[in-house]
Formats: sequence, structure tokens, C-alpha cells
Amino acid sequence: MTTLTTAIVGCGVIGRTHVRSVLELEELSLVALVDDDAERAGALADLVEEGAGSRPAIFASIEDLVAAGAPGLVVVATPSGLHVDQAVTALEAGAHVLIEKPLDVDLVQARRLAEAARAASDRGQVCSIISQHRFDYSSRVVRAAIEAGEFGRVTSGVASVAWWRSQAYYDSGSWRGTWALDGGGALMNQGVHTVDLLLWFLGRPVTVSAEFALLAHEDVEIEDTVVATVAFDSGALATLHATTAAYPGLSVRLQIAGSRGSAIIDNDRLEYIHVAEGEGSDMGLRGGGNQAHRYEDPETSGGLDATEFPLGHVRQYRDVLAAIAEGRDPLVDVEAATLALATVRAVYISAVLDKKVRIDEVIAGEYDDVVLEVPAR
Repeated sequence: MTTLTTAIVGCGVIGRTHVRSVLELEELSLVALVDDDAERAGALADLVEEGAGSRPAIFASIEDLVAAGAPGLVVVATPSGLHVDQAVTALEAGAHVLIEKPLDVDLVQARRLAEAARAASDRGQVCSIISQHRFDYSSRVVRAAIEAGEFGRVTSGVASVAWWRSQAYYDSGSWRGTWALDGGGALMNQGVHTVDLLLWFLGRPVTVSAEFALLAHEDVEIEDTVVATVAFDSGALATLHATTAAYPGLSVRLQIAGSRGSAIIDNDRLEYIHVAEGEGSDMGLRGGGNQAHRYEDPETSGGLDATEFPLGHVRQYRDVLAAIAEGRDPLVDVEAATLALATVRAVYISAVLDKKVRIDEVIAGEYDDVVLEVPAR
């Protein structure tokens, strides 16, 4: 078996998640770690050596890495505002690239990455952005039901990320809670995965109206609570809620409703799904008639097998490896990640300007000069 040499850029919390994922895959060989904190990189290299039997090389910057010879795959797991600069360097050096969410912090950088990714694609390189929950069993079931028309007309969605982050969390890194490197708060950092799933289920968003606030934390630039309404080109409507001020931390909950069926995903688990049989009920079942058990068996779930969906980022790594082998686009490409980023940015812009904002205008750059600032409350 030919292995793909791999480097992970960023040795913090999410970098460790990527290390665990890479070490699970025989197709990948972790050969390098990149971090400007030598002590942090060395500690992670010790763990890799203990688990894998070989010690990765350590570099202080991605420029040093590519100067020594770019590996086959570069994983970018640094603060959000650094993502595109590092990804473009890796792509131009000839590597495939996987970027931790979000793509970056603004659409100017997203456009730059899109251009670099197009040029790299012509050379046979793959560029993907982490959105691992598209690969959850629950998400695949709901997406398959929507695509098959089993929900009838999809009419609405409710997405809520109700988490808690302490003041110490924001104080733990100078980049946390900043627009420049974090790109936003509860929605950008904690909620972007749920935004991506909402778009994957409901389609292309058209307009956003929003409010945000900083209510439970101090000395950070970003929001810890945000609410929004989103209209889609299909006509569907959705509400979006994200907070890091819900002590002690509740669940991530996504509800999709249609004229023939509905579903609820709670903390990545398919909590409820019902598809109408025959004419259905005039007054509905009020949350009854749960058919989720049908989707636990591949013979009754459209061929999906829950045992094929391991936990964590490994699901998406497998898609990236398949895209490389098959010469195809990954499931989560730069275009999809840009749309999710644009939706988050539109939420913030709407809250700052106190008006409804069109997503396409955000993507086109009409709001690039808007200064994002959370009002004091």
C-alpha cells in the first residue's frame, strides 16, 4: 500500500484531533508537525512517537516545511485567520490540502483560496475544508431522504447550538475572541458546522436577518449569543441560534420539516424521523410515529450502514483520500465552505447594519469594508 506523507500545521487542541485521525489511517504517514511554539510541537511529537513508533519532524513555519520538501497532504489546524495563507502556500508547493473549519475569517481570503484551489485542481490536487458532520450517519440519512423527495417540499429548519464556554476559555489564547483570528464567536467558531448542515439540507440561502450580543463574557471582541432568520431560494425558511452562554452546555439540535416528513438530529444522533405513508394524517402525529429505528438497519435505510461511519474527522479524511484516488472533487470543497462562511458573515453584517442582507451580495464583496463590532448591552 502506498502511503501519503502528511504534515499537520498547528499543534493545539484541534491539531491533536487531526493527529489522532491521521494515525488511524494506514493510507497516511505523519511525517511532520508545524508550530511556532517549539515546546508545544515537541510535546505532540512525543505523543506521536509513543503511539506510532516514529517521530515526526518539527518545523517552525509552513514556509520551512515546504522548503524542506512538501509532503503529499498538508492539514491546516491553526487559528482561523491564518488558514488561507498557509493553505495557499501548501497548494502552490504541490500538496493536497485539508483545512480545519472555518475556511478563514472573511470572503476576501475565501476568494483567494478559491483561485488557488482551481489552479491546484488543474494539477490534480485536492483541497477540502473540514465539515465532518456531513459524514455523520444521521446527516446522511436526512440528506438521502430529502434527495429522494420523501419529505415532500422541505419547508423550514430550526438550528440551535447551545453551548458553554467559560471566561477562562477565551482568556486561554490571545487569538480567541478576536475578529482577526477567530473570525467571530459562537456562530463562526462553534456553529459553522451546523450552518453547513442547514445549507446542505435546505439549499442555497438568499437573505439573512440577525441580532447578536456579548452577554456572559468580557474583554472579547466577538459575540457569545446570536439569532437569525434565513430565507432560501427554494422558499424554505429557517431560524438559527448559537451561543456559548448556555451553562452548563446544552445540545446541538437541527430540525428539518417538510410537507411529507420531518427529522430531528440532536448531538449528531438521529432522534426523530417520520415520512408519511399513504395520505398521512390530517392533523399530524404531534411528534409521534418515530421511524428512526428503521434507519438502524441498512436494509431499511436506503443502503446506509451505521457501522461504516466511524467517529470524528476520520470520515472526512476517507472522502479526501477517495477524491485523490478517483480524481474527483471532495464532498466539502472550497465552494461549499465559502457559502457557509458567507452565511455566517451575512449574519454578522445584518446584525451590525440592522438590516436584511443578501448572501450573493456578501459573496460578491459588497460588504467587504463593513467593520464588525458587537454592541455593548
